[in-house]
Amino acid sequence: MDYFDIAQVASDKAYTEFLKQPAMSAGIYRLPAGGTDPQQPHSEDELYYVVSGRGMILVAGESRPVSAGSMVYVPRGVEHRFHTITEDLTILVVFSPAEYSLKA
Repeated sequence: MDYFDIAQVASDKAYTEFLKQPAMSAGIYRLPAGGTDPQQPHSEDELYYVVSGRGMILVAGESRPVSAGSMVYVPRGVEHRFHTITEDLTILVVFSPAEYSLKA
């Protein structure tokens, strides 16, 4: 078993990967209030779980509010980004299969 605590795996970087297995990887993504999310579509499916903060997410042209407890699934290759971040966001990101394991 691997055990993780968000406070221990998070860093000052915007994204910190803490788990990487062939079928799945996971990391903590942090975006500051008023910040910009520069990400591009990934070649793997993603699940976002908002740990804390508030903002919006745009997925395939549809925008929704997110806050602590929000979960968002984004299929591989779909345009998406967080925006209108009003409180610092801390997000658990799970990729399946592991991030960068498939070609875009």
